Amino acid sequence: MADATEAAAAPAEGVAAGPAENLSLETVYDIPVQITVVLGRTSMQVNQLLKLGRGAVIELDKKVGEAIDIFVNNRLVARGEVVVVEDRIGITMTEIIKAEKH
Repeated sequence: MADATEAAAAPAEGVAAGPAENLSLETVYDIPVQITVVLGRTSMQVNQLLKLGRGAVIELDKKVGEAIDIFVNNRLVARGEVVVVEDRIGITMTEIIKAEKH
């Protein structure tokens, strides 16, 4: 049977470890996340959708220069602007959205 000092020194099962015992943040670096950038949204009837053809323009709810939404795993985390990087489209983040506490 262990004495009281040994029992007090061992962390209880299910209790979070102290800061010195926490795993390094590096353990989550290789976890993949899905990033979605929303340029804008619109809605239309199916018959309008079926009439669209090559070169059709779909008007979105955002205006030119208005910030776009950046989601990580379906959670809004930032807003930004579209930029051109050589022959590709990119996003520059202009605002980080603080997480709401539950």
